[in-house]
Amino acid sequence: MNTLLPLAVVLSLAAQPGSPGAAPGPGQPKAPPAPAAAPTSDVITVGDVKYRVETVVEKADIPWAITWDHTGALWFTERSGKVKVLRNGELSTVYEVKDLKHRVGAEVGLMGLELHPDFKSNGFVYIAYGHKTDNDVRVVRLKYDPKANALADDRIILKGMPAGPNHAGCALRFGPDGKLYITMGEMFQRDRAQKLDDLGGKIFRVNDDGSAPADNPFVNTPNARPEVWVYGVRNPQGIDWQPGTGRMFETEHGPSGELTTGGDELNFIEKGKNYGWPAIHHMQSKDGMITPLFEWSPAIAPGSGRFYTGDLFPQWKGSFLVGALRGTSIIRITLDPKAPDGASAYKGQERILTGFGRIRAVATGPDGAIYFSTSNKDGRGRPAPNDDRICRIVPAK
Repeated sequence: MNTLLPLAVVLSLAAQPGSPGAAPGPGQPKAPPAPAAAPTSDVITVGDVKYRVETVVEKADIPWAITWDHTGALWFTERSGKVKVLRNGELSTVYEVKDLKHRVGAEVGLMGLELHPDFKSNGFVYIAYGHKTDNDVRVVRLKYDPKANALADDRIILKGMPAGPNHAGCALRFGPDGKLYITMGEMFQRDRAQKLDDLGGKIFRVNDDGSAPADNPFVNTPNARPEVWVYGVRNPQGIDWQPGTGRMFETEHGPSGELTTGGDELNFIEKGKNYGWPAIHHMQSKDGMITPLFEWSPAIAPGSGRFYTGDLFPQWKGSFLVGALRGTSIIRITLDPKAPDGASAYKGQERILTGFGRIRAVATGPDGAIYFSTSNKDGRGRPAPNDDRICRIVPAK
């Protein structure tokens, strides 16, 4: 059962991160889980920034995505199939997926969540999940009824994506162009990523009703899926657009345990480009394929990627924040908005939070705080008694 704590509840952090297992490849044993956090202090110092961490929700069931509506209510998904809303201190379930493909220790389940930019007027909510009967990953549009405080099925936006136990994770984001972007892994079937007629290993771009925009790069390419925006990706789970430039950046799980070790990626995403998997990985290059801006070795298992747009931490404003599952941290990346193009924007990075185990979602709340969710009950971590949690980072006073 989920329990809501007051926002004033302060958690403390361990001095050092743990070392939970990475996402295993086929037949690869899981690495040992991280120890539970051992609190040592309620004020954390990173450079000239001092902050504390507060619990917003505890004992959640592997929260995968978090967002807010126009009233400031917090929405989130639990991998076991529930969409929940925290409004005015009250936590409620507004939808439950009935035919969910999900099992403990696997990645597939209820994953991505996004509200329509005009949610206030149309009530549209988008979720991504594994469908048990059809054995696919699909994106569905739901409609919110505020009187009933419930969601009802509306329409399927995209279906038929691979629904293996791993590499099925599916992030949803509306871009500044008003289009819905969808990330999709390749279920360890690596050759799918290079096939334009296949839904594995891609980032898609669709209209809010699921149709393909006329300016998508492969709309007029024979035998290509018109929804494809870029291809040759392995398992992308974080996408966002840089404030002021509109440049799109992405985090992606590399081939740890499959071809080699490490190789998680940070990419600048451009329309129609081929990001190389499986022909290239790590910092390899090949004509017609894109080399990442940065690769993490050892792997950090990036489960998200969002720009910080709040005002509570002016030193970090405009930074790209990455939730690291294996890396058990939030990593702050500096991407220069004045760089001539996104490919030359990377400047550096630092870890700004450790001690909570596996971090999935990271986002800027309407209050300007940095919110994050833990993923310690996913079979690869060692949960603390109050896991999994949604927490927020606020300035220390």
